[in-house]
Amino acid sequence: MLLLVFSFLVAFVVTLLAVRSAASHAHLSGDTDRDQPQKFHARVVPRIGGVGIVVGVLAGGVLAVYQQLEGWHLLLLLTGCGLVAFGAGLIEDFTKRVTPKQRLLATIAAAALAFWLADAVISRTGIPGLDTLMLVAGVPLALTLLAVAGVANSVNIIDGFNGLASMCVAIMLAALAYVAFQVGDFAIMNCALIGLGAVLGFFVWNYPLGLIFLGDGGAYFLGFWVAELGILLVQRNAEVSPVFPLLLCAYPIFETLFTMYRRRVIRGRPVGLPDATHLHSLIYRRLMRWAIGKHDAANLLRRNSMTSPYLWVLCSLSVLPAVLWWNDGRVLSGLLLAFCTAYLLIYRAIVHFRTPRFLLRKTDHWAVTPLVEH
Repeated sequence: MLLLVFSFLVAFVVTLLAVRSAASHAHLSGDTDRDQPQKFHARVVPRIGGVGIVVGVLAGGVLAVYQQLEGWHLLLLLTGCGLVAFGAGLIEDFTKRVTPKQRLLATIAAAALAFWLADAVISRTGIPGLDTLMLVAGVPLALTLLAVAGVANSVNIIDGFNGLASMCVAIMLAALAYVAFQVGDFAIMNCALIGLGAVLGFFVWNYPLGLIFLGDGGAYFLGFWVAELGILLVQRNAEVSPVFPLLLCAYPIFETLFTMYRRRVIRGRPVGLPDATHLHSLIYRRLMRWAIGKHDAANLLRRNSMTSPYLWVLCSLSVLPAVLWWNDGRVLSGLLLAFCTAYLLIYRAIVHFRTPRFLLRKTDHWAVTPLVEH
């Protein structure tokens, strides 16, 4: 618990300093491109929240080394590897010139380093046929690099509203810490707790007022951290089902896969082209539009902040069952299928404006035609 509190306090203070000094670096760190379809904030906001998170994790690592806690060497190795992914994202946050492909390549390089230094590799999947393929040289490494890069990118994709990505990651890290504790893997538990504390230290300043954004650096680092801890937890503990980390990250992963399908197959557009039809964007435009009808800055901020809790609940719908049945691959596989089905039904209902009643907060009487993608 000391690790969590210490990393929280350090991240809290560093993020506060970034917020207070925003006037001096906003011309470099500020999110000034507010005309993109996925942008909803009404003012320029610094997007270097990842700095506070990384410093918080580093501080937690220093404390772990000082106290000689179990797993301190693993913590330092993973942090060093994660800095590669973080660095590429942070450069993008400052320059706006690092392409998504370059950021993914940097994350793949970070995963390759973790494979080399920490032996972090997917050795089993729990999927018949694929586990046999894992015996082929090079397949486990290739799958590991793909998985880590995919999770990191998926966290970046859901980073669209105040507190959305950071709280989802916090929920996942708390689940990882709990299962690691259950199997007695205190090295993974300590890594998860340090990450959790650092994320919460940032979250205080990000939600609900949006005083600072996570940025690509923070999103890619957190995605890398969750993916690597999930891989290592399964690899180091045979009783943990390999489906556990997949269900744990089901919301951001399925959001990414569905987005790729929707853009390429349905709309015939490049996969990397931004749009405003993510599930979180639809909830903002459809549900919050009628809950808060005005369009001034204060109400835009309120609509933004009211959107995230809906997605926290959605994320929890996969995380909580994953925690309850972390050692039962068959149950986890069925729950994963159920979650994906529920996601598609919710998405379809909101697109056609037949929003499920349990999602509605307060609405007026209205009539509107279904949303049609162009």
